[in-house]
Amino acid sequence: MTSFERPTLVRDGVYEHLRRAVLDGDIAPGERLGEVELGAQLGVSRTPIREALMRLTQDGLLVAEANKGVRVRTLSADEARDTYVVREELDGLAAALAAQHHTPADAHDLRRALGALQRAPSHDYREQTRLDLAYHRAITAATHNAALADLNRDLEQRVALIKHQTRTYNAHPQTDAQHADILTAILARDPDAARQAARTHVRTFAALVLQNLAQPNPTQLSSAQPTPPEKQA
Repeated sequence: MTSFERPTLVRDGVYEHLRRAVLDGDIAPGERLGEVELGAQLGVSRTPIREALMRLTQDGLLVAEANKGVRVRTLSADEARDTYVVREELDGLAAALAAQHHTPADAHDLRRALGALQRAPSHDYREQTRLDLAYHRAITAATHNAALADLNRDLEQRVALIKHQTRTYNAHPQTDAQHADILTAILARDPDAARQAARTHVRTFAALVLQNLAQPNPTQLSSAQPTPPEKQA
């Protein structure tokens, strides 16, 4: 876990630190969090820890269990399926709007985000996940649509949990090419092509995730080529 720097408002700093640790996979899905242990680790009292855990539970990142404290949330196959149905729509919309509204600065940020993702170690699912989410976040930022950014922030949390739970890589040849296709369409200011490229990418990756969750004991997927998604009707 990254080092904790004591902020002016300790409770907010603890919340942001723990939230980022969950989203980055430093605290794994299913892992339990203890107030005493976290307080000792971060050098703060139990009060800001307790408040942070309550907020993270309200955010849907943690689950409270009677007499067992809290743990990082895990999602079922049905919840993952529902998440990717919504993500397909929102990512398609984000790509289309980014194609229409991106600025030269946005284009620079998008190229940099994709370049970082492409250079990430193919075996490091946590780094792959962090940079994949950053790339999609850059696409949303390029829409200059605050409402969409808010919706995607909540969705990103669910996607991060699913990715860390399944340890699914982004480095499949097909998904890597799809990332590039999305950027090409955005920079060409072709909203229809951008929308379709984004939706195709989500369907491809959703198939990988659901394949993993369908197994009795989901484990990290191999780097085999994924099954192409069905064509959209």
